Amino acid sequence: MTTEVDDLKYCTRWLAQERLDAGDAEKLLAQAGDDPEDLFTLYRALVNVREPDPVPAEWLAAQDRMLQARIAAAGVTDAAALPRTAVDQRISLWRGDITRIRVDAIVNAANSQMLGCWVPGHHCIDNAIHSFAGVQLRAECARVMAAQGHEEPTGQAKVTAAYNLPASYVIHTVGPIVQGRLTARDRALLARCYQSCLDAAAAQACTSIAFCCISTGIFGFPQREAAQIAARTVRAWLDAFEAAGEPPMHVIFDVFGEKDERIYRSVLGE
Repeated sequence: MTTEVDDLKYCTRWLAQERLDAGDAEKLLAQAGDDPEDLFTLYRALVNVREPDPVPAEWLAAQDRMLQARIAAAGVTDAAALPRTAVDQRISLWRGDITRIRVDAIVNAANSQMLGCWVPGHHCIDNAIHSFAGVQLRAECARVMAAQGHEEPTGQAKVTAAYNLPASYVIHTVGPIVQGRLTARDRALLARCYQSCLDAAAAQACTSIAFCCISTGIFGFPQREAAQIAARTVRAWLDAFEAAGEPPMHVIFDVFGEKDERIYRSVLGE
């Protein structure tokens, strides 16, 4: 029976041999040994820097088994079971890993190239989503961008499959990058990101969507004001959506750090 370590070794060896000669590839594998976490760290680094080229069907099957096993072992949270906020029963606040939530759509804070993060093992949401979705996600994004013929503008949204993630779709949006003083344009663009993602989710008949903290972190948007814009924009969109006779949408604000959780609890009146 194939184990997770077997699949990890097979996938990582293939990726290493794609970049290195056989001897150097084996040396790299030897450094990771049989430890699944060390092997996955190496696998992830190699995947992060890989072009969206085709892979053999056997490799893809091993990757899918391995990723699904790791996600299942880490635990999947069902969005439908999350408590709703007291101030708005259409909204939940959840602190956790967005790659571990079962929901119709998750939102990825993408860059304008829309191909995922290329920094090996980087701890950004773009890297995590691409790493755990599988190489199919970068390949689909590459096809979308090739057809588009230009970089993704800020404030829009693109929908792809989620592949090995528990979600059904990934909605990619490029948030504003704040350099220096926050401007009215930055605020408007961030609001537009939330609107575009909700529009895209509705177009796919989604009834639930999990948002990350778009444009905060390395993109420089102040966390509290970003949360205020997110909550205000989402609630206004939900009001208009329901007024048009559409079915309810469950919105989850997914935060990863303690500070963001405190900010969102304050903003949402929790």
